Amino acid sequence: MQISPSILSADFANLQAELEAIRTADWAHVDVMDNHFVPNLTLGLPVVESLRKVSPVPLDCHLMIDDPDRWAPAYAEAGAESVTFHIEAAADPRGLARTLRGLGARAGMAIKPRTPWEPYEDLLPDLDMVLVMTVEPGFGGQSFMADQMPKVRALRESVKRFGGEVWIQVDGGVSAETIEQCAEAGADVFVAGSAVYGKDDVPGAIAELRALVAARAHP
Repeated sequence: MQISPSILSADFANLQAELEAIRTADWAHVDVMDNHFVPNLTLGLPVVESLRKVSPVPLDCHLMIDDPDRWAPAYAEAGAESVTFHIEAAADPRGLARTLRGLGARAGMAIKPRTPWEPYEDLLPDLDMVLVMTVEPGFGGQSFMADQMPKVRALRESVKRFGGEVWIQVDGGVSAETIEQCAEAGADVFVAGSAVYGKDDVPGAIAELRALVAARAHP
């Protein structure tokens, strides 16, 4: 059970300090948006390269961008330990996942709320993680979509059948109020933005989320 705070909710003027504040987390979740795939623009490769130099935890880059086949490998080359592309944007998802792994990164695939999981089950052997979006991608602070939990359960069953070591990540509206149902459905990596960075005690918020999911681990 891993906690990946989203720096989308951090103070962008003090990112090094904000990364230090989450050193007890497992990952720093970095949302990359291009104003094309999603209607928002955040940060890109130069910032990720700078973050990698100072982050006390590995970087989990979530690429909400067009043409990830072209752009995603550069994030692995920049040192991101995990790189997630959207299946809705990838031309050759299997080839891209293999390229990311070849560059030393974990290969993740994200699916939007309206995208079904089942058509992509055969990609599992080439993936290290599948991200189920529990909000529409593009903006932080949205309300959690509980109707995505059946998708998480279906994905967990697929992983069991496959038998591999594939993590299931949830991202969007994850908080102390929603994280337990995510864990019960089968998720094991939890992206939390305002539920961590919106608190006065950031390490305490991380510890609280860990405690909530500790007893809810999937079988």
